Amino acid sequence: MALSTFYSSAESGRAAAFGTTHWSVVLAAGQSDRDRAREALGQLCAAYWYPLYVFARRQGHGAPEAEDLTQEFFTRLLQRDDWGKISPERGRFRSFLLASFKHLLANEYHRQQTQKRGAWPA
Repeated sequence: MALSTFYSSAESGRAAAFGTTHWSVVLAAGQSDRDRAREALGQLCAAYWYPLYVFARRQGHGAPEAEDLTQEFFTRLLQRDDWGKISPERGRFRSFLLASFKHLLANEYHRQQTQKRGAWPA
């Protein structure tokens, strides 16, 4: 499923609130069964794309930039291979997502500030 699909569903008026995560879906995303994991990842991306996009907008990013940042976040999240480290005992999944997204936003801000000062990007 393409990430642009999630953007078009965002335009259809989905709520910007972070919904309750079903841990069975999060845990399935880390399974070795690729079909089940892919389906679970699709559900998680569909559930959280728009709330993270809205969060970026509320942080002052314009619509195209917020869309790019959200897509970049999910691209990186899907490439990561640490799904086995995520568990209900470690806290809420949406807290993990939001903290990770804030980290990406902070890194992007610092990268932009470095470029404005004329330093070479890291």
